[in-house]
Amino acid sequence: MKAVIQRVSEACVKVDGKTCGSIERGILILLGVEKGDETRDADWLAEKIINLRIFEDEAGKMNLSLLDTKGELLSVSQFTLAGNCGKGRRPSFDTAAPPEEANHLYQYFNGKLWELGVPVQSGIFQADMKVSLINDGPVTFILETPRTKPS
Repeated sequence: MKAVIQRVSEACVKVDGKTCGSIERGILILLGVEKGDETRDADWLAEKIINLRIFEDEAGKMNLSLLDTKGELLSVSQFTLAGNCGKGRRPSFDTAAPPEEANHLYQYFNGKLWELGVPVQSGIFQADMKVSLINDGPVTFILETPRTKPS
């Protein structure tokens, strides 16, 4: 699994002009699911994201987690994170998980975040989504689950 996480002042996702998810201060997650990803990857990533100390404390140091700040989460599926742009000019999506598998893990991941005590807003899997955000900082990180992927 791969995730791009952004600390935001606000973020929202729209489908067909209608808002389906919206948050204020918190984290926007763009989540990509690859072949071979499992629920243990979603568990690890969910725990990592909510406990990552990327919010500033009183001294202005990144020392607080999403849990510490009681921030919000917006989770958006993003299969293009599995894209490989290493060869040629057209990305290859050979490592992307099939849609059914990816949706299952995306829903599982969101459920795990809820289970860990963080309310989650989300996009709609496989929809043409429009995401807007105000990146706070800007603070952006790329996370990938720590395991060997099949080639």
